[in-house]
Amino acid sequence: LQINKDDVTALHCKVVCLIQNGSFKEALSVIHTHTKVLTSDSITFEKAYCEYRLNRIENALKTIQSASQQTDKLKELHGQVLYRLERYDDCLAVYRDLIRNSQDDYEEERKTNLSAVVAAQSTWEKVEPEDLGLQEATYELCYNAACALIGQGRLNEAMKNLQKAEGSTRRKRLHFVLSGLQDVTEEDIEAELAIIHGQMAYIMQLQGRTEDALQLYNQIIKLKPTDVGLIAVIANNIITINKDQNVFDSKKKVKLTNAEGVEHKLSKKQLQAIEFNKALLAMYTNQADQCRKLSASLQSQNPEHLLPVLIQAAQLCREKQHAGAIELLQDFAEQSPANSAQIKLTMAQLKIAQGSITKACIILRSIEELKHKPGMVSALVTMYSHEEDIDSAIEVFTQAIQWHQGYQASRSGQTIHLREPCDLQPKSPVHLSLIREAANFKLKYGRKKEAISDLEELWKQNPRDIHTLAQLISAYSLVDPEKAKVLSKHLPSSDTMSLKVDVDVLENSPGATYVRKKGGKLTGENQQKEQGQGDVKKKKRKKKGKLPKNYDPKVTPDPERWLPMRERSYYRGRKKGKKKDQIGKGTQGATTTGTSEL
Repeated sequence: LQINKDDVTALHCKVVCLIQNGSFKEALSVIHTHTKVLTSDSITFEKAYCEYRLNRIENALKTIQSASQQTDKLKELHGQVLYRLERYDDCLAVYRDLIRNSQDDYEEERKTNLSAVVAAQSTWEKVEPEDLGLQEATYELCYNAACALIGQGRLNEAMKNLQKAEGSTRRKRLHFVLSGLQDVTEEDIEAELAIIHGQMAYIMQLQGRTEDALQLYNQIIKLKPTDVGLIAVIANNIITINKDQNVFDSKKKVKLTNAEGVEHKLSKKQLQAIEFNKALLAMYTNQADQCRKLSASLQSQNPEHLLPVLIQAAQLCREKQHAGAIELLQDFAEQSPANSAQIKLTMAQLKIAQGSITKACIILRSIEELKHKPGMVSALVTMYSHEEDIDSAIEVFTQAIQWHQGYQASRSGQTIHLREPCDLQPKSPVHLSLIREAANFKLKYGRKKEAISDLEELWKQNPRDIHTLAQLISAYSLVDPEKAKVLSKHLPSSDTMSLKVDVDVLENSPGATYVRKKGGKLTGENQQKEQGQGDVKKKKRKKKGKLPKNYDPKVTPDPERWLPMRERSYYRGRKKGKKKDQIGKGTQGATTTGTSEL
């Protein structure tokens, strides 16, 4: 280059050398300085790679897309860039094309990257992955398959895959040691297995085995792994286990999530979760200003997300500002209709905490998508019953039953004109259960007349239900006795009822005459005596009262003997006598006769 500063081959070689040494900024500087000599097509890959390694991901994507020809190595880099940008569908298409159209020694690495994309889709986008037919031949493939299974909630299968990956790694390292290829210690193996153990601990945490998970997390942190992303995730998960307990440990762990370069190692959702937990930790440690600052920042970054608003509302509640919390939630519900149901549920909970049950019911009934659900109906009826507002509780039942009736009719998709109304199809189990509960509720509170329509509906659905028929007859007996008589004909006759009772034996039996308090069998003569005394009623003996030892029958008893001594008319109190020993009197050092005895 000193001989000829514009030598293209020499400049290209210099850029490659700088990249190999990790001097990405200097390599990019050389490329920008000699833009006239180094044409875009000849140096596109090196430029895009430097931008990728400097975490300028968007710039790297533009550089790749500007290339006139997409070579295999550019496609490989394109896949990596798309993965970092979390564009998983496009990334999957790139790797599929590479595996299909390339034949070299890097097929295993491409399959590993492909499985990583599938795992990311399953974890972050909740997409059920398709079976790509990837054999779990390496520990990387086993690990990625486990991550995909975790995303689907198949935790036991995921744990088996992780154990398989762990065993594969140990065998591989042991082979290197025995072959003399590497000098590997147990600490080195544990450090390499840290990412697998971290995922195992995460599964334990999801399964509720928090003690085991916490122990494994702490073991990994003690190893001090070099992967800052792994440390940040484990520290965050420990904080979630601690919650509002052990806050001093959580404060130490939160520092590990702030390490340099973490933002380039984790996905957007991971980083978001860490920031949410920082705000919650500030709330639990009574750092109100810090909590408000963090939650406000999170809300500005994620205006549609529900959690920052809930954190702010929780902080206001901790400061006893319930009205402010409800106002905040109300404003957010109006701005974000998609989250209005969750917001209104939270508002209702706050109203209940304040003792405003009726206002909570009004809020709950305004949630259109939930008010016909059995759980919501149950909650509203319970709350109205607590407030002794039976009419409103019955209204809740009626609206829910009508909704399900309309839903059933709309699903049938038929319009039939009849002189009398009839059911187009059987009611759904939820609909029938609501009718049953409504009828029971009305009967419980003496609204038999209102319960008749519900009981008739239930009896139509199941004419063999004798219990419902009996309830219906009981209800009609107060309103329309003639109708009750007609319905009573549908009750089964006594001849058809198989009670398995011998009436003659029952009439001739002596009946129960004696109930023994303590368990145990009677044998021999005692048993015969018990049976023989069945008809005779035993007289109770009166026990003679006990007399005092000094009782004299000639002397009339004291009429005030039942009163306490102090309340008797002849009580004069105790005489105050002189103390025998006057301690503290007389000359100094003098003693009395009592003292010597003591």
